[in-house]
Amino acid sequence: KWNRAHRRNGRRSHWDLPTTVTAKLFAGIDVGTTTTKAVIVDAERQVVGCCVQRSGASLAAAADAALEQALARAGAAREFVQGIVATGYGRKSVAVARDTVTEIRCHGRGSYHYFREPLTIVDIGGQDSKVIKLDAAGKLVHFRMNRKCAAGTGAFLEDLAHRLDIPLSEFGPLAQAASVTASLGSYCTVFTATEVLDRLR
Repeated sequence: KWNRAHRRNGRRSHWDLPTTVTAKLFAGIDVGTTTTKAVIVDAERQVVGCCVQRSGASLAAAADAALEQALARAGAAREFVQGIVATGYGRKSVAVARDTVTEIRCHGRGSYHYFREPLTIVDIGGQDSKVIKLDAAGKLVHFRMNRKCAAGTGAFLEDLAHRLDIPLSEFGPLAQAASVTASLGSYCTVFTATEVLDRLR
């Protein structure tokens, strides 16, 4: 039984998980520079388990640990997993993966699964940021990635939050409430962080 199922556009989008699962399952593992994510879906493409954890020093170990945690939350054993696909910066580190796919393709397919309409997807990753455009059929129209290390990457935002002693979750609301803007450099995270501190002084 499902304890909770939220629906978005007629599709289940979040979960508390069944006690045990014995059906055919499939797994996706996203090994990022900062966090590693694993998700378990059933044959009906419904999410039954997930895990998000820090990637740490060993991407292979993080991928394996995230998969095991996702399976545990799904109440399933690994032998029920029919296929595993890996994506992300460390996708080549996932030895158990049957296939590897780029993050851009995964973002597109995953977003369009829930929102069947033209989309603009913004992904702020640990070391890069992406903007992806899809048409009404879910096909990739265009994408852009940042080429400068401080151009809004997640690692930089986390570092800035630490320096300013502000929870990262408050960055968005604070930015929306601002009445003036400040121009900052975007070439180097070190220089930009120093510039922020200089402006505060």
